[in-house]
Amino acid sequence: MAPPKRRAYSGSSPTFTSAMPYVRRGPDGLIESLHRQDSGGLEFLPEGHRDLMSFIGHTAANPNEFGRLDADFVRVIEDVIDTLIVKNVINITDLPGEAQAKLFARKSFRERVARNPLRLFSDTQFGAVIDDTNFGELS
Repeated sequence: MAPPKRRAYSGSSPTFTSAMPYVRRGPDGLIESLHRQDSGGLEFLPEGHRDLMSFIGHTAANPNEFGRLDADFVRVIEDVIDTLIVKNVINITDLPGEAQAKLFARKSFRERVARNPLRLFSDTQFGAVIDDTNFGELS
């Protein structure tokens, strides 16, 4: 049975057409080359196959990584907006109301977190972990 017809794929990586779903694998099992026709000893891979996408440079991204990158980017944008406001390039009132509300919400959240930092050394039932009452004044 002939493999199903595939449509052309075009992206930032090399373009391959539906006539190139045949692959040659190396001794390590990784794809070494793409082929239009099965000339013997080639393997057919369906469109979107994980190995095929990896070979052409389209690997599936980790969703957690996108979230981390988005959070980092949001923080950068927030810092840029703060800098523009401090330098009087823009006023906070130049921003849409929703943007102002979100900025103020993030700022107040960060301030609350900063006031209640993680306490790694806290008092226990045995007294303070580090007793500094006998140190006196340092001069």
